[in-house]
Amino acid sequence: MKKKFLLLIATLVLTALVIKYSDWILDLIHLVFSIITPLLLGCAVAYILNIPVVWIEKLPCFRKEGTRLYKIRRPVSILGSIVVIAAIGILIILIVIPQLAQAIGVLFQEIPTAVTWLMNWMDSADIDWPQLTQFLDSLNVNWQDLFQKAMSYLTTGLGSIFSSTVNILNTITSGIVTLAVAVIFSIYILSAKEKLFAQFRTLMETYLKKRFQNGLTLVLKTAHNTFTKFIVGQCTEAVILGSLCTVGMFILRFPYASMIGTLVGATALLPVVGAYLGAGVGAFMILTVNPLRAVGFLVFIIILQQIEGNLIYPRVVGSSVGLPGIWVLAAVTMGGGIGGIAGMLLAVPVTATLYKLLGKDVKRRKEKVRADSKA
Repeated sequence: MKKKFLLLIATLVLTALVIKYSDWILDLIHLVFSIITPLLLGCAVAYILNIPVVWIEKLPCFRKEGTRLYKIRRPVSILGSIVVIAAIGILIILIVIPQLAQAIGVLFQEIPTAVTWLMNWMDSADIDWPQLTQFLDSLNVNWQDLFQKAMSYLTTGLGSIFSSTVNILNTITSGIVTLAVAVIFSIYILSAKEKLFAQFRTLMETYLKKRFQNGLTLVLKTAHNTFTKFIVGQCTEAVILGSLCTVGMFILRFPYASMIGTLVGATALLPVVGAYLGAGVGAFMILTVNPLRAVGFLVFIIILQQIEGNLIYPRVVGSSVGLPGIWVLAAVTMGGGIGGIAGMLLAVPVTATLYKLLGKDVKRRKEKVRADSKA
């Protein structure tokens, strides 16, 4: 009784201290998180790179122990994974950026023509412009004062633009450094993953009871299998959607078919709604060529996205992670509402992991009840 009372007092005191120094604690947490962000990102990069690393190491030329290729399989597989992923990213950029720049150039070329057409239409239109002038005069707008405010805003805006440019450059530089550290850290992790796994197992066996070891091992294995299958399924789904978009655009004779199909496939890595982002850019590009065909493209992409979101995605990704289609859609919807893009990416594998763990626990409890009833 005395021990419980002391524990309660200690809990209350600790809670009071946390509330009193909450600002300092939050600042400390933010500082620690900012420091370890490159390492956390490195762990994520290592986890993604590990998938092609395992595939490369399973090639027949690397399986025979004692050969030279077997001894260098790990650095070759790591280098191969980085090269493949970097090549895919560069290929997407080379396909998308030049044609996007061309579309923007076409748009700027068409602006003078559009302005001339608008001016000619205003001159030829039968509109009672004096009434419009009287209406503007009735507003009692001090145009001189408005012009001075606009010039003042532009003057101060130049300083803001310079400051924003500096901040953007700092952010880009910081991002490049963080990514470089993350990639280097991921290489170290992949190079010594067996040793790190053995050390983690030793710590777990030393400090955890057997029951907790078994539970933690089950959770980690289930999560690992689910996340790996989700990444593979998501990439497969993106390739399918990008291919369908490209083929459909060629059949319907839409411009920029290969570029927009590639962009839609790349953005489809974001679950369910990602393809709409690529579709928005694609509609803008087609708009520079033919506004009517841009409307037709939007109708096409909406139909394609409905097929993808309700048929392809739940079957490809849902079946790969062992999660029914209805729960895939529910997870993406709730994850996006809670955590935005990151929530969408993590919602499906996290939900699938919980779904599998719950299913295993229900099965175990049913078997226990049956065994008890027979006894």
